[in-house]
Amino acid sequence: MATITATMVKELRDQTGAGMMDCKAALKETDGEMEAAIDWLRAKGLSKAAKKAGRVAAEGLIGLASTDKEAAVVEVNSETDFVARNPTFQETVSEIASIALTTKGDLEKLGAAAYGETEASVADTLKEMVGTIGENMSLRRTAHLGVGDGVVASYIHNQAAPGLGKIGVIVAIESTGDAGKLTNFGKQVAMHIAAANPQAIDTDSLDQELVARERTVLTEQAKESGKPEAVIEKMVEGRLRKFFQEVVLLQQAFVHDPDNTVAKAMEAAAEDAGAPIKITGFYRFALGEGIDRGEDDFAAEVAAAASGS
Repeated sequence: MATITATMVKELRDQTGAGMMDCKAALKETDGEMEAAIDWLRAKGLSKAAKKAGRVAAEGLIGLASTDKEAAVVEVNSETDFVARNPTFQETVSEIASIALTTKGDLEKLGAAAYGETEASVADTLKEMVGTIGENMSLRRTAHLGVGDGVVASYIHNQAAPGLGKIGVIVAIESTGDAGKLTNFGKQVAMHIAAANPQAIDTDSLDQELVARERTVLTEQAKESGKPEAVIEKMVEGRLRKFFQEVVLLQQAFVHDPDNTVAKAMEAAAEDAGAPIKITGFYRFALGEGIDRGEDDFAAEVAAAASGS
């Protein structure tokens, strides 16, 4: 019986794109013969992962896992929404989200972390699923928030299963106030963030390059009026204030009470909870945002289907 080394497993993985555990099994089954192992993987349908890796994966699921004091969110992509409804895929995303609580927002660490009770990593597990399910998949991103005093609230929109959906939000609420009331307020804020998509908590934390670009555009628009420079400056400042009301969380109209801003709602919640409240961070993951889906080539799809590839 040949000794199966890590180098052999890596070489087979590089050639086939199959998962680590599948490569190890193939080498054991074929007594370490590389070509025979490749054929074994092909026969099992496990060498397809490399082929599929080039295909756009913009569907999938956002996964959330949380405790009272911390929460993690992940995005795991697939090619089609059909796979997102697959129970095995859903269980996998849930497990990855739970693991993400321990890797604290580090994507590389999450990919390398052990998956469940297996010897395989998270990244290897996804690669093995590519061969099994037949679609490209990827672990795209992760984020984590924690607090000392307070709560980390979360919300899933378009929920497919508990903790899984199309939009995921986590928000850190720091306070020594009543935990139950903080949790209720945090859930409301998380739902607001899902709906309103703020870019920052306050104006100071807003991307200053974004502010500069907006100021430039607004200035050029104001100049079209032909008014004096002093008037143009006032016009720009007024329009910037409106811009901040659209993109800054604390200045947005609270979706649960549009007559008040989020800042005003936070003041009321602090009084109800019995202690000051501060929103210290949030993440909003919307499935597939920013992914270039490319142009569908129908002729190429038909040709590929006809050839069985």
